[in-house]
Amino acid sequence: MSTLKMPASLPDPIINENAKIVLKRRYQRKDADGIVYESVKELFWRVASAIAEEEAKYDGSSYKPAKLAREFYDLMTTYRFLPNSPTLMNAGTDIGQLAACFVLPVADDIEGIFDAVKHAAMIHKSGGGTGFSFSRLRAKDSVVGSTGGVASGPLSFLKIFNCATEQIKQGGTRRGANMGILRVDHPDVMDFIKAKERDGELNNFNLSIGLTEQFMRAVEKKEDYDLVAPNSGEVVGQLNAREVFNILVNKAWESGDPGIVFLDRINRDNPTPKLGEIESTNPCGEQPLLPYEACNLGSINLGKCYLKGKNGHDSEIDWEELKRIVHLSVRFLDNVIDASVYPLDQITEMVGKNRKIGLGVMGWADLLYQLKISYNSQTAVDLAERVMKFVRDESRSASKLLAKERGEFPAYPESVFGEANLGPYRNATTTTIAPTGTLSIIAGCSSGVEPLFALSFVRNVMDNDKLVETNPFFEAAVKDADAYSAKLMEEIAKVGTIKKMDHLPEELRRVFVTAMDIEPIWHLKMQAAFQKFTDNAVSKTVNLPNSATKEEIWDIYWKAYEFGCKGVTVYRDGSKISQVLCTGDDKKKKEEAKEGASVVKDRPDVIYGFTQKIDTGLGVLFLTVNEMNGKPFEVFATIGKSGGSITAKAEAIGRLVSLALRSGVEVREIVKQLKGIGGENPKFMKKKLVKSIPDAIAFVFESRYLQGDHVDVDVASLNKELCPECGEPLVFEEGCHICKSCAFTKCG
Repeated sequence: MSTLKMPASLPDPIINENAKIVLKRRYQRKDADGIVYESVKELFWRVASAIAEEEAKYDGSSYKPAKLAREFYDLMTTYRFLPNSPTLMNAGTDIGQLAACFVLPVADDIEGIFDAVKHAAMIHKSGGGTGFSFSRLRAKDSVVGSTGGVASGPLSFLKIFNCATEQIKQGGTRRGANMGILRVDHPDVMDFIKAKERDGELNNFNLSIGLTEQFMRAVEKKEDYDLVAPNSGEVVGQLNAREVFNILVNKAWESGDPGIVFLDRINRDNPTPKLGEIESTNPCGEQPLLPYEACNLGSINLGKCYLKGKNGHDSEIDWEELKRIVHLSVRFLDNVIDASVYPLDQITEMVGKNRKIGLGVMGWADLLYQLKISYNSQTAVDLAERVMKFVRDESRSASKLLAKERGEFPAYPESVFGEANLGPYRNATTTTIAPTGTLSIIAGCSSGVEPLFALSFVRNVMDNDKLVETNPFFEAAVKDADAYSAKLMEEIAKVGTIKKMDHLPEELRRVFVTAMDIEPIWHLKMQAAFQKFTDNAVSKTVNLPNSATKEEIWDIYWKAYEFGCKGVTVYRDGSKISQVLCTGDDKKKKEEAKEGASVVKDRPDVIYGFTQKIDTGLGVLFLTVNEMNGKPFEVFATIGKSGGSITAKAEAIGRLVSLALRSGVEVREIVKQLKGIGGENPKFMKKKLVKSIPDAIAFVFESRYLQGDHVDVDVASLNKELCPECGEPLVFEEGCHICKSCAFTKCG
């Protein structure tokens, strides 16, 4: 806990409505009963003071802790910079674990495997996300020398890791997230590529295939490549590289999984190769790390670095302000390393050797809007390179200054920096472009280096009220063009874009583009531009329309390799198998009830029926359907133990379906309402994807009572996965499904 007293003159932060919800739910401290007792001002002072107090450890510091705490507070509460979520949650608390990204080794023995499971649980509990390479594990059916048995392979252990993660709640506020990587030359690579097409079991993992340059050359030449047993180094088979690459493309087209990372390129940028080879990344892929390494992240809001032109001069970036923010942010992140209490001694040791930090950016789309530059333009790509080069150069300059005050990172003599005589530096890396889904909601800015997903959207607020929210720079531009009206904003909220609104000025439509307006190549060019001057990697999604072809994805994957990206994530709109009917304004409106009250039939004392067992992603559902005259009359849905939340929901659905049946509602109408409703954990059952409890009931009704007369649902609206917390559509950006309404994220 910090001993620095909060100044009486400290201003209250200005908070947007979304931020109030997010901060209360995830960051403000709560008592044993879950009651918030910490104000937003106290939250930011808790973080600022705890991180600033680390300054007292260094005699050569140019700051006094009290003065630095005030500067850190102002930096965060003006939303010019925000640290990663574990720092906001845990700084100045007894937990004290402040890093977001970890990579753990998975050794080829039972002790090592389950040590990794245990260590991952400890990290998830403290608020971090974990990455693993399963490439060291011997292939399935390989002989295990110590027992004479056969190995079960990486995929079987991946499922154990996933199951363990399901039980851990990160710091009480974040679900555990993982990255699983397998080298393309591992004998089990084909099983790994297809892992997520079965059962829906790996819901706590992002998966990526580690591609080598040798493999990519074989793809280009349509040649075979070797599969190598990791335990012996022997070649045990071959596959055709072009065929494997095509399968990766097909899987990306179908569902976006798995992604790809370029291992050789990542290791060329490994600043301390003498300490080991980089095998894996954190869950969203932007932070490659050595085994047992961790990294804390933070993001600068570029939208706050806009300098409006005066006296006829053009608007531009405020480079002096950006420099000030970079230097202060690097000092903040370096202090976080000292303030953090890591969950394992091995991690404390590795972090102490390399002192990696990852300073990134957010608000890029907002900055482009203010500068009136279209995201999908060479001007924007060129500016991205210029901005990120400036951030990288200044962050390294700040790291050099810290090295003079505090000393270089201990592994510096063993690093490529030491060999090239470029230092000394305080930190082995300084820049990473990480996902900023939650941080950008707090800051009220666009996410990372992504384009805006929608210019205007409808957000559900309390008591089912709906609020139209509009990007402030777009709203100001529309008003300047004398085109603003509340009706227009509502119209835009339904579609999110103005691309086809010819009645609006062409200049507006040129500048204010959104993710789905942009040709895929511009997404990739933007990622490559930022990657060029980023030490680690860039979290970015190449968004594609539902109509995108496999050939287009093939081209994106190949160009990502040619452009120098360290990995790539594509997402074709509507491709996830778990996607469900959208509940926003674009959802097909429910039919209005007919006038007059329906007559509910009385239940007889004795009634007969059947019970059907159905496997769902939430457990085994026992569905009892009682009949009258060969038609369903009532339904009882039982799942889980009595008193559980899922059990209560199943009972409620059964009661409502029963009421509808006893009121004379036709089976077909019930099926139309229930079919296709999805949840977090869809599951295949006898070649049928059971998306949820309602979907399971619809399946039974349709197959038994409609004699195969298929009920169609509105396929056009099956293009959004819904947030399990608030029901709003999820969007896929920065490599993860996130909710713009309540800040839920599947990646922790």
